[in-house]
Amino acid sequence: MKVVVLGAGLMGKEAVRDLVKSDDVTKVYLADLNTRPAEDFAEQLMSDKLDILWLDASNDLQLQEVMALGDVVINALFYTFNEKVAKIAVDIGVHSIDLGGHIGGATDAVLELAEKAEAKGVTIIPDLGVAPGMINILAGYGAGKLDKIDTIKLYVGGIPVEPELPLNYNVVFSLEGVFDHYTDPSHVIRDGELREIPSLSEVESIYFDKYGELEAFHTSGGTSTLTKTFKDIQTLEYKTIRYPGHAEKFQLLVDLGLLSRDNEVNVDGKTVKVRDVMREQLSPQLRLGDKSDAVLLRVSVSGEAHGMPATYEYNLVTEKDLSVNETAMARATANTISVVAQMIGNGTITKRGVHPPETIVPGDQYIEEMKKRGVMIEETVKTQQAHV
Repeated sequence: MKVVVLGAGLMGKEAVRDLVKSDDVTKVYLADLNTRPAEDFAEQLMSDKLDILWLDASNDLQLQEVMALGDVVINALFYTFNEKVAKIAVDIGVHSIDLGGHIGGATDAVLELAEKAEAKGVTIIPDLGVAPGMINILAGYGAGKLDKIDTIKLYVGGIPVEPELPLNYNVVFSLEGVFDHYTDPSHVIRDGELREIPSLSEVESIYFDKYGELEAFHTSGGTSTLTKTFKDIQTLEYKTIRYPGHAEKFQLLVDLGLLSRDNEVNVDGKTVKVRDVMREQLSPQLRLGDKSDAVLLRVSVSGEAHGMPATYEYNLVTEKDLSVNETAMARATANTISVVAQMIGNGTITKRGVHPPETIVPGDQYIEEMKKRGVMIEETVKTQQAHV
């Protein structure tokens, strides 16, 4: 199979790192507007399967020409490109997957292409990061083992292994995206009804070995398509994991209006967006750099199996791979999107149309493939035995 990767940012490059190792993959094209980092990466990788292409993704014709080179397209561009890439994929008849972007309706727009994609014999899967993405696959896998589903609780956090004050946090994606997740409302299902909950709210304690007691709180975008796929259950919620005290500090910034998209101030006759100032001030301070990060994940799916209460729980703790300087977030995210791209290309996934990860990615094979890449997802089953 031939795979086109759009975007030579961290996730795009790390997906390429995995793709070129696969015997099923014969060619990989890595395309970006700024080709220098991609070329430097290619020199380190030294794979004759890899070609670097210059791409202006805002040029629809050029984007179409580049995408047509592949059997499967991995869209690792910013989420504002997701709808456009999916539409072109359907038009030219290539499979396409993306890293998600439930904010601003990007994923909803991709899902609306379902009929056209199926008619064209194309598979489109949005939201294939960690949250959403990995959590969707695991939630779907756990739900498939139950006869009745009652509750799905999801927790994910990308955190530094060694936290530093004052925020005990380092950015592994874009800080702009973090601001979005902290300010837009979180969608949950409570008592069988879809509701909006303020982000940064309902802080609870959560424990992971080595990391001890952490905190988890609502953030936007995490439940993604799950609120529609499992619309008939009683409880569904997603929370982000951080070190204790993080939510309270960011809540203060939100309350002061410093993270609002709309707030502007006038400085020496120039209008400046307050959020832009916050982003530029904090970004260099929160850059991960050479420090180690970790991804912590817990997915809990509860209901009934064989007439008894049962819970399937999935846990992941993965840290930065220092041997290749691959962040934990990249290990979890880029391997996910690479594995699923290969599942489409090699015929493991044959369903056509647009499908969310929880309804189309086989969880058992996904867990096995991630294990091969050193990303260990542990399943535990809790059942309540009937009293004799």
